[in-house]
Amino acid sequence: MMCGIVGYIGEKKASPILLESIKKLEYRGYDSVGMSTIDDRIKILKGAGRIDDVHKRINFHSLNGNTGISHTRWATHGGVTDSNAHPQTDCKGKIAVVHNGIIENYLELKEDLIKKGHKFSSETDTEVISHMIEDYINSGKSFREAVLETSRRLQGLFAFLAINEKEKDKIIASKHRCPLVIGIGSNENFAASDVVSFLKHTNKVIFLDDDEIAEITKDSCKVFDITGKQKNKEISQVRWNSEEAQKLGHKHFMIKEILEQKETIDRVASHDRKSIEKIAKMINDAYGVFFVACGTSYHACISAGYIFSKITKKHVNIFLASEFPNFSHFLTKNTLMIAVSQSGETADVLEAVRVAKEKGVKVLALVNVMGSSLMRMSDYSLLLNAGPEICVLATKTFTSQLALIYLLAYTCAGRYEEGKKGLEDVSKKVKDVLSEENIQKIKNLANSLKDEENIYLIGRGLSYSTTLEGALKLKEVSYIHAEGLAGGELKHGTLALIERGTPCIAIVPENESRHDILSNIMEIKSRGGYIIGISNRNEDVFDFSIIIPDVEMHPILMIIPIQLLGYYLALERGCNPDFPRNLAKSVTVK
Repeated sequence: MMCGIVGYIGEKKASPILLESIKKLEYRGYDSVGMSTIDDRIKILKGAGRIDDVHKRINFHSLNGNTGISHTRWATHGGVTDSNAHPQTDCKGKIAVVHNGIIENYLELKEDLIKKGHKFSSETDTEVISHMIEDYINSGKSFREAVLETSRRLQGLFAFLAINEKEKDKIIASKHRCPLVIGIGSNENFAASDVVSFLKHTNKVIFLDDDEIAEITKDSCKVFDITGKQKNKEISQVRWNSEEAQKLGHKHFMIKEILEQKETIDRVASHDRKSIEKIAKMINDAYGVFFVACGTSYHACISAGYIFSKITKKHVNIFLASEFPNFSHFLTKNTLMIAVSQSGETADVLEAVRVAKEKGVKVLALVNVMGSSLMRMSDYSLLLNAGPEICVLATKTFTSQLALIYLLAYTCAGRYEEGKKGLEDVSKKVKDVLSEENIQKIKNLANSLKDEENIYLIGRGLSYSTTLEGALKLKEVSYIHAEGLAGGELKHGTLALIERGTPCIAIVPENESRHDILSNIMEIKSRGGYIIGISNRNEDVFDFSIIIPDVEMHPILMIIPIQLLGYYLALERGCNPDFPRNLAKSVTVK
C-alpha cells in the first residue's frame, strides 16, 4: 500500500491541521481518506474518494479534540470502499490505526484473532493491527507494550500510527521499511510519511529507523527499539521551506516543477566540490560500479551508462532494482552500488541495497529526500537538492539526477571545472526552452495530438534514454500509449505499427548520431508517419519542430519539451496531471 499517514498532538484543534497536512500527501494515494480524533472518545470520519470531495460530504472539521490521525489511501488489500478506508479500529472502537505498507502475514494473524472472538469489518490487512493491539491490552499490556508486541509479529513493510481512547494524551508510531518521520514543534508534535505534510509548522524532525517505536505526546517524543529499550535520537533540521511545497499561483504542481528546473540544475552545480571529488574517487577505485533504480530514475541511470562511457571511458553496469537480486552473485567488497531514487523509499531499490550490503558492497545514494530510508541505509549519499516534488510524475528530480551524474562523470575524468561550467551553461539555456514561444507551440501540438492512441519516440545514443523517459511521461500523465526506442530498432518490429499520420517524436542532437537518426526518421516518414523533431535546428524531414539550444549536456534540455507536452496533453484530455490514475509517487511495495 502506498499511502500517506499523519498524526498530530498538541494544544490546537487537530482536525483542521490534519486535513491540511493530509492534503499535502495526496500524491501518495487518493482512493479514499479518513481521520480520527480523540475528544471525550474516539471519533472517526472516512470515505472513498478524493480528499476535497469526501470533506464536502462529511466535514472533517466537525471532529473535535487535540489528538488525531489521518490517512489517504492507495488501495492494495480490499477495494475502494468506505469501510476499507482508514482509520481501522478494534472491536469496541477504542483504538484507531492508520497504516502505510503491506502486512504479508495478515491472513494468518486475522484467523488467529477471529478464533479469539474478534470481529472484523473491512477487507484490509490494516485492521489486524488495531485488533492485535486490543488483544495485547486486554491481556494486561500497556498501550506502548501492545504496539511493541504487535510490531514484533507483523511481517512485511509497514509504518503505522495508533491512538487509544484510554490514553488520549499520546500517539504511538511504529516503523518497519516504510517512511515515517516525527516533527518536533512547540507544545505540539507530528508524525507523518513525509515531512512536507507538517513543514508549515516545523522543520525540526526525528527520522525513525526500522524497527523503532515512538511514543509521542505534545511535549515529548520517546523512541524505543523493538526490544523496548529507549534510544537517544538526534533532532535534525530540514532545509526545505513550506513555500517550496506550495503551488504558488500555478494551476498544478507539475507545471510549477517543470518551470523550476533552471534553479534545480544550479543547485546541483553548486554542490560541495570536496564531496563530489570524494565520491568520484570511490567510483574510480571501485571494482565494478552498479547503477540501480526504478522508473524515471532508471532512465537517468541508462543515461549514466552513455555519459560515463564517453566522458570517463569507464564501463558502469545499469540494473532495474527489481531485477538486481538475480545478478548479485558476482558482487564483491570492492563493488560500488549507486542507488538512484527521488523519494528514497522505493521498495525495490531498498531491497536491492539490502542484497548488496549482504555481500559487503559499498552503497552510494543519489536521492532527493533528506533522512529517507535509502539515505540512512547507504554508506554515502549525495542529495539532489531539487526541493519538494509533489506531482506524482518526476520532472525536476530527473534533470537533477542527470546533472549530478554529469558532474560526477566529469570529476571522475579529472575535469570538475568543465563539468560545473557545463551545468551552469545548461541552466541558463533552460530559460530558452521554456520560452513563451515554445510553450505556445507545445500547447498547439498537444491540441493536435489529444485524440491519438499511440505516440512513438526515437533516438540514438544518449537520446535513446530520453525517448524512454519521454514515453513514460506521456503515457503516465495523458494515458496515451507511448513507446520509446533506439532508432536502429525500428526495423526489428516497430515499423509494422507505423501508418499514415502516426506521430513520432525524434530526438536529434548535434552529435555523431545525427546522420543515423535522420535516416531512421526517413524510414518512418516514407511510411506516412508524422515527424515531431526536437533538435537544435530544423530539418526538412520534420513536420513539426521544437528548437533546443545546442549543448553537450543535451539530455537535460531535450526532455523538458516532452514534459511540457505530457502536461498539456493531460489538460486537453481532462486528466489530472498531478495525480494520474492508478499511480502514487512513493512506491513502497514490491
